[in-house]
Amino acid sequence: MKIDEKIHYDAVEDKYVIERKFDNNPAIEYAKANREKNGGKFGENRLIGTIPMHLIAEWLKEAGVDWTDRQAAQDVVKRKILSGEFDKLRVWKGTY
Repeated sequence: MKIDEKIHYDAVEDKYVIERKFDNNPAIEYAKANREKNGGKFGENRLIGTIPMHLIAEWLKEAGVDWTDRQAAQDVVKRKILSGEFDKLRVWKGTY
């Protein structure tokens, strides 16, 4: 959830800079509640995790992957979510 946004002009680089701040606590709390409820298991389906869109956008930007390249985007998200760095966003703790 976006909580703040500031726009300012950088005279050194001659461009506008947009600074955004996000709060990931709602996604973390949602993942925690689902983990406690059923561990992410819904019959044959599994809820791997809940990832805010701004975080996915940042991951794709870091990896240099375009949104339209679905397979590459899925690989980036899979690699990040299984890395252990984002365990608070995971619901089902298995591998896929």
